[in-house]
Amino acid sequence: MNIIKVIQYVFLGIIQGFTEPIPISSSGHLLIFKKLFNFDMLNDINFEIVVNFGSFLAILFLYRKEIIKIISDFFGFVKTKKDTYKENYKYAWLIVIGTIPAGIFGIILKDKIDAISNNVKLVGLALLITSLALFLIKDMKGKKEKKEITYLDALTVGLFQVIALFPGISRSGSTVVGAMTRDFKRQTAVNYSFMLYLPISVATMILGIKDLINTPNISNLFLPYMLGMITSMIVTYFSAKWFINIMKKGKLGYFSIYCLVVGILVILFL
Repeated sequence: MNIIKVIQYVFLGIIQGFTEPIPISSSGHLLIFKKLFNFDMLNDINFEIVVNFGSFLAILFLYRKEIIKIISDFFGFVKTKKDTYKENYKYAWLIVIGTIPAGIFGIILKDKIDAISNNVKLVGLALLITSLALFLIKDMKGKKEKKEITYLDALTVGLFQVIALFPGISRSGSTVVGAMTRDFKRQTAVNYSFMLYLPISVATMILGIKDLINTPNISNLFLPYMLGMITSMIVTYFSAKWFINIMKKGKLGYFSIYCLVVGILVILFL
């Protein structure tokens, strides 16, 4: 594989890493840039799985302390039933409940979603929808802390995450919007959004392992895949930290404007 191809994969790894944590759709932007620069790996779903794994590792590292605490407290409560463990025991179940809808609909709708996954005009339309949704919740502050999230809240946010199965709809955007409509505080919303990303990402990787292993000439793709994954991991880490800071300041309006402009340009020119 020549150096130009490697650079293309690294470039798309950067795009994945930057756009995954923020509410502008990573899958949509990967498709836009593939079309824009006429990259010939347009249908390389395996690469998207690999760079998504890089993003997963970054979010896992960013939230490592909280994740360890949630897991430890979950089993601590199962074993002792002490109230000190109860909050994270419940939070673990809230993550499970919030993940279920996307898991179910992802399996049911997989073929239909795959059939439209390369439609860049739909991505443009989805960005306009994302823009409107972000605009509607941009000034919301919310009151609910982590300990005040209910199971109905989790299910509602989970249903919003289902919408992100469609090309161009941001997963982080849809879950944050869902959380804000349930009166989550901004910090609570973004943290729960990233917690929901982890199991969904794992499921996506598990479902894609067979196809990845059976990819023709996989040995030739090892280097660009690995570089794309590493790039995605590094960029995701810093992009996620940036987005958390943006959420604290309540600056979602900038993303709304961005999605509006890009959505219009994509519909008109791609």
